[in-house]
Amino acid sequence: MKKKIYIAGSGGMLGEAFYHQFKDEYEIKCSDKDVNESWLSFLDFRDLNAYKKDVADFKPDYLFHLGAYTDLEFCEQNAEDTYATNTMSVENAVYIANAHDIPLLYISTAGIFDGEKDLYDDWDLPNPLGVYARSKYMGERYVAENAKRFLVCRAGWMMGAGPKKDKKFIQKLMKQLKDGKKELFIVDDKDGTPTYTHDFARNVKALIQNEYWGLYNMVCGGQTSRLEVANELLVMLNLSEKVKITTVKSDYFKEIYFAERPPCERLVNRKLELRKLNLMQDWKVALKQYLDKYYQGYLD
Repeated sequence: MKKKIYIAGSGGMLGEAFYHQFKDEYEIKCSDKDVNESWLSFLDFRDLNAYKKDVADFKPDYLFHLGAYTDLEFCEQNAEDTYATNTMSVENAVYIANAHDIPLLYISTAGIFDGEKDLYDDWDLPNPLGVYARSKYMGERYVAENAKRFLVCRAGWMMGAGPKKDKKFIQKLMKQLKDGKKELFIVDDKDGTPTYTHDFARNVKALIQNEYWGLYNMVCGGQTSRLEVANELLVMLNLSEKVKITTVKSDYFKEIYFAERPPCERLVNRKLELRKLNLMQDWKVALKQYLDKYYQGYLD
């Protein structure tokens, strides 16, 4: 008998990877309030009674709580909605997982740190700067303090799912290139670590199968920056000679990206290394795989 996983909030880029990485080995049910795939059913996990009923009807062995608002500007302008979605719904998930005596997976973020350090391991104490970061950190804390068995996995700069669902840095650059832009304005004051959604999902699976519960940083290998990622992207696309990169400070985009962001979000997977279970690839390898899998012919 296959074990069963209920995956809530799986309509986005991370849910796409979890669906493909888990569907063959497990019986899964995927839900979201945005039903944008044939394998999704409707659930607004902010509704505790609906969430309880949907999970109870499926009788899963694990509960994965993936969904969240991740647009920092939206979060700053819609604080109540953000806390309801990113924090209160996590309390729903903890209640449900505990009631069924099953492990809970919660996705956290490198964005919960203030960026004062050059590198953050699993035991560094977060200091969230804005509404998004605070809402995610409060979710993380609630899980760690109240769930019977849990995995909290912190992702970095997410990339995955391609043009259809990727709303992050890589897709923003790819869209500019597709639109024929010959100059990219890239900040040179933001450091971090990319995270490929498929690597992330695979590593979660390994932790679950080994029953290594707890909190883990889970990002690609190699510390980098927005500028280095943009340069590497152009190299991989053979566009280094055709597209110019102009470096700017974050203030250049302050009207569009007005939410405060830490200058450094670099994580290191110290606990995964100690467990000898760090499956995350170097970010350049993962970026190449991502482009090959999702962007074939995109710029043609």
